[in-house]
Amino acid sequence: METTSTGNVLNELIELNNDRVAGFEKALADIDDSNSDLKELFQEYAAQSRRFGQELTALVAERAVEPDTGNTIAGTLHRAWIDVKALFGANDRSSILSEVERGEDAIKKAYKLALTEGGLTGPVLDRVSDQAKYMQKSHDTIKALRDMSKELNS
Repeated sequence: METTSTGNVLNELIELNNDRVAGFEKALADIDDSNSDLKELFQEYAAQSRRFGQELTALVAERAVEPDTGNTIAGTLHRAWIDVKALFGANDRSSILSEVERGEDAIKKAYKLALTEGGLTGPVLDRVSDQAKYMQKSHDTIKALRDMSKELNS
């Protein structure tokens, strides 16, 4: 039972990392060249989630559970909301960073939940804990950039 439960928790994190990659790719497509610093950062974070997804997939495979390769419904809806906002002109730096932070909030929360209630142990717990630290750091960077952007617009 532990193997299936751990596999399910890891699969949820894989899906969320897939959502994160897709979200950053969507944001990259929506931002203009005046935000080249964000493009570089978003590319870095998308690559980070691809790597995390690969690490988690390897851990799932060790448990003889089928790894998930899709996205979550919530992630798809969030990207659709970004599309709607872009149509109405909310495509400025502050708006983009606010939407990206919402996504970062969701994945940070999921990692916290996996660590506190996922029943993870040993090397799996260590790997997910390490990834959670990077997710927290990424979230804090996005939040700081968003706050700076809002201050500049005030």
